[in-house]
Amino acid sequence: MADRPATASRPDPAPGLRLSRRGLFTGGAAVAVGVVTSGVAAAASATDDTPQAAGDPPIKDGTAVEPFHGSRQAGIATLPQAHAVFAGFDLRDGVDRDGVSRLMRVLTDDARRLTQGLPALADTEPHLAALPARLTVTFGFGPGLYAAAGADGRPATLPAFTIDKLEPRWTGGDLLVQICADDPLTVAHTLRMIVKDTRSFATVRWVQRGFRQAAHSQQPGLTQRNVMGQLDGTGNAVAGTPEFERIVWAPDGGTTLVLRRIRTNLEKWDAADAVAKEFTIGRRLSDGAPLTGNKEHDEPDFGRLSAAGFPVISEYAHIRRARVEDPGVRILRRVYNYDEGVTRDGATDSGLLFASYQADITRQFVPIQRRLAEADLLNEWTTPIGSAVFAIPPGCGPDGWIGETVLT
Repeated sequence: MADRPATASRPDPAPGLRLSRRGLFTGGAAVAVGVVTSGVAAAASATDDTPQAAGDPPIKDGTAVEPFHGSRQAGIATLPQAHAVFAGFDLRDGVDRDGVSRLMRVLTDDARRLTQGLPALADTEPHLAALPARLTVTFGFGPGLYAAAGADGRPATLPAFTIDKLEPRWTGGDLLVQICADDPLTVAHTLRMIVKDTRSFATVRWVQRGFRQAAHSQQPGLTQRNVMGQLDGTGNAVAGTPEFERIVWAPDGGTTLVLRRIRTNLEKWDAADAVAKEFTIGRRLSDGAPLTGNKEHDEPDFGRLSAAGFPVISEYAHIRRARVEDPGVRILRRVYNYDEGVTRDGATDSGLLFASYQADITRQFVPIQRRLAEADLLNEWTTPIGSAVFAIPPGCGPDGWIGETVLT
């Protein structure tokens, strides 16, 4: 990884874009822009082509920087940060291929600055950008964006699943911006800058905020717990391994994202005893070990029977239904919790933002989701209420922009 000194200002990471950006919003007309250049950069610009591997310990303060440039976008192979926001946008009427290209140049310009601890152009609060806290900004294109731009490569659509109760306010979208960092203030400031950039081109369709266990609250490499108390993410492929490369990345350096908002009925879950919960999942809640094993990463023994002759791990247990025997068609799960508060009668609005990355949605995600929809005991307590699919285009170099290979 590149050295990351926590000192001094850095050169503009996009010198070739400063002047040309003035005409992007209006298609060439000069626009007066108050460019803020003050503020001290908190960390040196990184130029590594590969995001931080999952096993690497992050720098333990807000100066930590994740590389922005590379053949692949950051925020996927990156060690998951503690806080995230997923923002979906709808293109305004009349925005065509040229408009989308101008929008992505603007967004790329500000994302490359903010991820390196530099303020966005026209940032009126530049000091809020000084601590990037491993900030990553990842862009995705929905089917509507491809249609508006007349471009090839739109992602596959999902079939209807019987368990879905999708709400329009959490579903669909032409453009995705995924913002992740270890500091919620960094996430909030970055979202604000991104929304400012999009106003001439798109409207906000939805914003979904999520969190994992706080940065440095547990040792690196350990599996986090979700709001239901389960260890969530056991069995994920490790970044940099052949398995990860095979299941996540397409040959062009892109991938696809399925984002599912899954509401959990925690009051009903609380009423179940530990035996029922573990039977539902197929794992012990205490340490995540399969019911047939001793440690979290032990292989489940689906053939083992109880003294009464029944499978120890039920045929309908979550880990059995989600099981994929062929490593080449598994998925990468990057899961965040959400918690939107408590009603007057004490009911919670909580659940999971399930982000699934895979090279091929039809071969990888859809078969798993069909099995879960058909017969997963966990469906008694969970309901998918939002769903969206995006193609994640390749990354870019210092002189390029995200989406360039798709839109030019």
